[in-house]
Amino acid sequence: MTTLADFSADSLDGRDTDLADHLGQVVLVVNTASECGLTQQYEGLQQLYETYQDRGFTVLGFPCDQFAHQEPGDAAQIAEFCQRNFGITFPMFAKIEVNGDGAHPLYQWLRGEEGDVPGAAIEWNFTKFLIDRDGRVLERYAPQTEPASLTGDIERALADPA
Repeated sequence: MTTLADFSADSLDGRDTDLADHLGQVVLVVNTASECGLTQQYEGLQQLYETYQDRGFTVLGFPCDQFAHQEPGDAAQIAEFCQRNFGITFPMFAKIEVNGDGAHPLYQWLRGEEGDVPGAAIEWNFTKFLIDRDGRVLERYAPQTEPASLTGDIERALADPA
């Protein structure tokens, strides 16, 4: 069975990162954008990270420019924006595609793993996937779902020893 551990991605600073490093943690994977009406969700994502990181939780941010060109910056601009505006300290990755033939393999897996329609396209920026300690998808959340509303699901996932 495929899990989060089967993937790697380039960090914002260009390092190849093995996502298996996050096995044993509860992970929230989010496709992000700096010029979106939902960009303020960075604040809530950072709050979740700060609240739960000591209990084995992390957020993984994947900038994407596929939706109305709302992530036009390069890696340095994205990093600077996230730090300056939201104090982001959770791991952020290089810009990727989440839909179509060029979709990152992680998102090809995520789209097929969970959702109302298997293989359903990512509909917009800030679509979220909650992944358990074993690297399996627990839930997919719509872009409009506020990060603060995920606390119950995160608490349950953290309570499960896997």
